[in-house]
Amino acid sequence: MALGPRLDLRQSQSLVMTPQLQQAIRLLALSNVEIEAYIAGELEKNPLLELARGGAGDNENAPEQQERDSDNAPASPEAASDAMMREGAISTDSPLDMDGALDDRGDDGVTPVRGEGLSGAGGIADSFSTSQGFGEDGPDFDSFAGSETGLHEHLMDQARMRFSGPELVIASQLIGQIDEAGYLEADVLQLAYALQVSRAEVEAVLAAIQTFDPVGVGARSLSECLMLQAREADRCDPAMETLINNLDLLAKGALPHLRRICGVDEEDLADMIRELRGYDPKPGLRFASDETQAVIPDIFVTPQGAGWGIEVNGATLPRVLVNRVYYTELSGGVQDKDSKAWLSECLASANWLIKALDQRQKTIIKVATEIVKQQEDFFRKGVAHLKPMTLKSVAEAIEMHESTVSRVTSNKYLSCPRGLFELKYFFTSAIGSADGGEAVSAEAVKNRIKALIVAEDPRKVLSDDTLVEMLRGEGFDIARRTVAKYREGMGIGSSVQRRRQKALAG
Repeated sequence: MALGPRLDLRQSQSLVMTPQLQQAIRLLALSNVEIEAYIAGELEKNPLLELARGGAGDNENAPEQQERDSDNAPASPEAASDAMMREGAISTDSPLDMDGALDDRGDDGVTPVRGEGLSGAGGIADSFSTSQGFGEDGPDFDSFAGSETGLHEHLMDQARMRFSGPELVIASQLIGQIDEAGYLEADVLQLAYALQVSRAEVEAVLAAIQTFDPVGVGARSLSECLMLQAREADRCDPAMETLINNLDLLAKGALPHLRRICGVDEEDLADMIRELRGYDPKPGLRFASDETQAVIPDIFVTPQGAGWGIEVNGATLPRVLVNRVYYTELSGGVQDKDSKAWLSECLASANWLIKALDQRQKTIIKVATEIVKQQEDFFRKGVAHLKPMTLKSVAEAIEMHESTVSRVTSNKYLSCPRGLFELKYFFTSAIGSADGGEAVSAEAVKNRIKALIVAEDPRKVLSDDTLVEMLRGEGFDIARRTVAKYREGMGIGSSVQRRRQKALAG
């Protein structure tokens, strides 16, 4: 057989991820707050996108107005796609599991979802609504508040009042090496060598910094931090000093040994321990500049009669429209080929963004509806009735891909009468029943373990083996190592650790 170059024609099939499809997949995984930031970027890039003015009630005729405006626009594939969206005929995209079955919305904007006692808020085809500006409650004046003074700034203000010249330079270097908890991370000898000063000078400046507010700042260990606070409170007698120097014995619960080396009786030792508990082991954290960010729910679940109402939080989603009037004006004046291509690309991108946002809302509603349907006992009776549920079971029930359900449930929170929960919270593994009955959720077992430990007698702390016996008596078939894993995951110590803590507390 002769070897040589030749040309062959072959047919093959492959899945190609278009930029529009990649965009839609990214939107599924974003929360409502992240979507708002994403849309802000798109508004800067695309001149045909605009935010609707006013609330949803001011734009009830927006689709009709856009339809009249589109009559003046030249016929194009993009215009045809716009008409399809206005009619609700949105094509199905297999990789995204887009489903048009939720388009049968009623006049009240609520979509009847197939399933007993469940209803959901549907999406919109030509716009995506929310409130803009300051909203009905006016501006949020908390956003104009100045930033709080950080720990380093607070210490430097005191240092400038106390030091000058070379001492201020040493103080600034020391303060710069204090972490957010208030502890000094630098080595005094190395710092003295770097600044070309004596160690005694650095130690003297450090001793002055350790008198600054907050009390205990500049310490190099926990013992030194507590010692500084004890001195400030005028409680640093020899017995207290011995106790602080033996914190390892206190952590082990060796109270008889501590009483012996401190030379005090049981009552005095208890009083000293109570004093230590009043000290702050991390004094610098009170100046932490990080503000607590409230979690904004993406989905609301509210009881409606015998069922549930499911609605996407529209307060954090900008209302985006396609400015067809501007498109008509621009297309009438465009002459060169490149400008026409750019304008068509902007229109197609705007149409696709609105379509992707609409499909994202429908998909979220569909997944949330199935979660509520499968976990209805949790919403009515509590965490003890949480059922085992997996991404696969939800995906099969709503005929979507498992990866789509995973994206929808990422970084999203559900608000219901029982509180605020991440969607991933409802997906838990199954724990078998001891009597061969229905399996229970791992989260329900964790909740029961926590309840048993909270209610335990301080004189009879429950071991893991005892917890296993008690759980099996309640119908949970669980191993000891599983109990230990769940207990450690909840931040609960072992029976030995809890016994020491309760002894110290007593």
